[in-house]
Amino acid sequence: MNARDLTDVDRTIHAPARLMIMTILKGADVDFVYLLRETGLSKGNLATHLAKLEASGYVGVHKEGRGTLSKTTYRMTGAGQAAFARYREQLQRIVDSTAPRGRLEPG
Repeated sequence: MNARDLTDVDRTIHAPARLMIMTILKGADVDFVYLLRETGLSKGNLATHLAKLEASGYVGVHKEGRGTLSKTTYRMTGAGQAAFARYREQLQRIVDSTAPRGRLEPG
């Protein structure tokens, strides 16, 4: 395995915003407002990334209430947990395989 193997990582997760969302969802089910605050993304950008994760089957959504009193909660699905675990393992193998094997001498 080498650095070129990065081209084989799950692109759905690898995008920085989606990686941030998946990392947050790994720990808990959270609502849209929490994700908005923690990611720093705009509402539209966050909604777009969540829609991609939901379409991939990695994230599930639960809506409660109506109108201004509604609350939308997101959770990582079983498929999302498996994909995230594979992603992390693959990155770890890439990092481990590309680490210098000895001391590098200053140029």
